[in-house]
Amino acid sequence: MKVFKYSLLAMAMAGLTACSLDGDDGADGTDGSNGLNSLTVQTELATGDANCPNSGVRFDSGLDADGDGALSDSEISETSYVCVPANAEVATSELLTSLNNEYFVAGQAEVEAAKTTWLNATGTTSVDGVQTITSNTTVTKHASVEAAVASLKGKAKNVILFVGDGMGVSTVTAARIMEGQMNGDNGEENQLSFDRFPFAGLSKTYNVDAQTPDSAGTMTAMMSGVKTDVGVIGVNENIVRGDCSTVAGNELVTALELAELAGKSTGIVSTARITHATPAATYAKSADRNWEDDGDMPAEAISAGCTDIAAQLVGFEAATEARFGADIDGIEVVMGGGRRSFLPKDAAFNSPDAVSAVEGDRTDGRDLTAEWSAQYPDGVYLYDQAGFDGLDTETTERVFGLFNESHMQYDADRGNDVAGEPSISEMTEAAIKILDNNDDGFFLMVESGRIDHAHHAGNAYGALTDTIALADAVAVADELTDDEDTLIIVTADHGHVFTIAGYPKRGNPILGKVVNVGADEAATAADGMPYTTVGYMNGNGFRDLGNETDADEIYNYDVNAGRQDLADVDTTAAGFHQESLIPLSSETHSGEDVGIYAKGPGAFLVNSTNEQSVIFHVMDFAGSLIDDAEAAIE
Repeated sequence: MKVFKYSLLAMAMAGLTACSLDGDDGADGTDGSNGLNSLTVQTELATGDANCPNSGVRFDSGLDADGDGALSDSEISETSYVCVPANAEVATSELLTSLNNEYFVAGQAEVEAAKTTWLNATGTTSVDGVQTITSNTTVTKHASVEAAVASLKGKAKNVILFVGDGMGVSTVTAARIMEGQMNGDNGEENQLSFDRFPFAGLSKTYNVDAQTPDSAGTMTAMMSGVKTDVGVIGVNENIVRGDCSTVAGNELVTALELAELAGKSTGIVSTARITHATPAATYAKSADRNWEDDGDMPAEAISAGCTDIAAQLVGFEAATEARFGADIDGIEVVMGGGRRSFLPKDAAFNSPDAVSAVEGDRTDGRDLTAEWSAQYPDGVYLYDQAGFDGLDTETTERVFGLFNESHMQYDADRGNDVAGEPSISEMTEAAIKILDNNDDGFFLMVESGRIDHAHHAGNAYGALTDTIALADAVAVADELTDDEDTLIIVTADHGHVFTIAGYPKRGNPILGKVVNVGADEAATAADGMPYTTVGYMNGNGFRDLGNETDADEIYNYDVNAGRQDLADVDTTAAGFHQESLIPLSSETHSGEDVGIYAKGPGAFLVNSTNEQSVIFHVMDFAGSLIDDAEAAIE
């Protein structure tokens, strides 16, 4: 396709060359004056250009009035464009819904711009590849940029994407301080593992239809390169949420699917339900994020042929093969919570550590855990810590671990799990050790899903301890992999209305009450009461639950927003829920940008402020996912 694209440009440019016209000498012994030179300058346009959205060439022509051999802006008398047509035919591994989507095209353009930024910063841009066409605009030829970075494309054999669900900038800052204080330091000078990554930027998190986003739309953007609406998974914005009939033709291709097609091993790890929005966006296509099992779906959606998310996970291999006409071996590692969506609504199918009288939610009678085991007799199904501890990562080919009926425990609350469950670090380590048995490399997505849930519950302790646990998992991944062949990206899908405020002195406990610089006692507000450094704009509000480590306990109490007298309250305790201003049954997401941290091949493309969908394009560049998938299919 690329060869075809550039052949069109070559034909267009063949007949357009610069010419020099000299005036004829004067007649009858009178010397004539030489005429002005006519110049034509051609500039290659990157994908996403306003005049040529799919790239092309701009031609500027005019007379060289000042005779300096260059065409200045004032001398340009005519400008024309030869544009590459939109993709009308695509290879098997590509979909028109992606290639011609405005966010996908814009993402490609942002990656091209990032390459140029890096080359300029490091002094590696070819001077021959630059043409100054106006006094304040420098255009770098696409061809020279591609040549300079060609050796870097596809260098990542492995790609690992860490997503801290709800991990906004204030959450990272507070967790950094908290970890430092847990280690006996002031805290502010501390660095989380990914704070030390060499490249960083910001991600704009809005959904196509929403200023403040949800996890379904944001994770779909990261996994496919296409922004979409709130509440839908793996489909573009042309979908109508909840309408099964609008799915067909609007499905997107994910980085995980491309990795599978390219022959890589793939894995999904989450502390949330594995059918929840963020992990589901790696493998599912759904008109509604809430369709986690058939019991969650309306009858009309089932009768119209839509499949629930849990069934899509177990049927991923067959569905992907049918869709692309390719042979793949399926997802090798799946670990998280959410057993209920895989089991029939029948107590006879309860797991040994079930906490509900009837654990399963499925109404179709299918036991998807049994179906998975039958489909993969070489695989290992796990539900508790003992089973996890017995894994031999050198000989195990694939694993399906569902460690809780619903979400896994908060990291601070894991000790209270009935049958025990592994930490996010332990799951990350096991996943990498299984996946790296493939010489062709792997793609792994790891989500710390409960950062988000603790924030919704207004419990900073739970959110920050889960953020620290994620940072520990990132450190494990960094230790087990090589910067030469592994791209690691750490980011968030969105933030929360979580603030760090007041003027506390250096080293003041991040969960404590504000103590001003030079003071020893807690500062008081205009109402005469002390206040905490961290708090929430909205939510359930204050609750002192002492040493309770399950943040969700707050939902057993009435909303209690507004100011409270905290003078005799230990605000650093695990069960303390911060005050909130606006009373809501659950604290909300925020619309602010979130951080992107990266290291390894392709990490240099992470800089500046980006559309969230650009993260897919960085992973694709680093791992050559689209090209390798297409080559494998052909």
